[in-house]
Amino acid sequence: MTARQGAVARVLRSFRALMPHDEQFVARLCEHSRHVVEGAIAFRDLLSGGDLEAHYADICRFEEAADDVTRQTIQAIHRSFITPFDRSQILELTTALDDTIDLMKEAGRRIRLYGVAPSPEMTAMAECAVRATTEIRDSLPLLNAIARNVEPLNAMQVKVREAEGEADDLCDLGLRRLFASDTSAGDKLLVEKVYDLIESVVDRCEDVADVLESIVVEQV
Repeated sequence: MTARQGAVARVLRSFRALMPHDEQFVARLCEHSRHVVEGAIAFRDLLSGGDLEAHYADICRFEEAADDVTRQTIQAIHRSFITPFDRSQILELTTALDDTIDLMKEAGRRIRLYGVAPSPEMTAMAECAVRATTEIRDSLPLLNAIARNVEPLNAMQVKVREAEGEADDLCDLGLRRLFASDTSAGDKLLVEKVYDLIESVVDRCEDVADVLESIVVEQV
């Protein structure tokens, strides 16, 4: 960022600080993240055994609730003159949160469709998703006072990235075991797709953390 760009950014921050904010943006993001955590818990339960159909139905219900919040947020972005931070960042956060639970639903759909038996690595990856989404949910209310909450927001980003890294390692381990087994080539491809989807769930959590990092950098 050049000195001129930095000066412009400071002016914009000052302008936003003087204008009334629609705090509903942060409230909507918090609501959205709660649905994502609920979906992550149902997703972990689906991979842990029990009633697959009931857990999948729960994921679908939470995904629909998250979609409702997404629509409300996008409509509010177009209606509002002043937002607490950049509109594109609000949209990025909303999209990444929505993608996270969409991927849970798609992974659950593939498991039901293919009859995939979840592995211990898949279950542990889903637990990483629960940890990451919970960290995000608990941190989003801090966006109402970013300057006072830089440290906990930064700590959240570290924990989300740790969960993502752990999920990557578990995925690698699960795939090594899968391809070392005597499972048919066709079945291996189906199971690999499920692994990829579960890994993508936690990857999207890291994307949320990346957006939050950019918000903190620009606002402080």
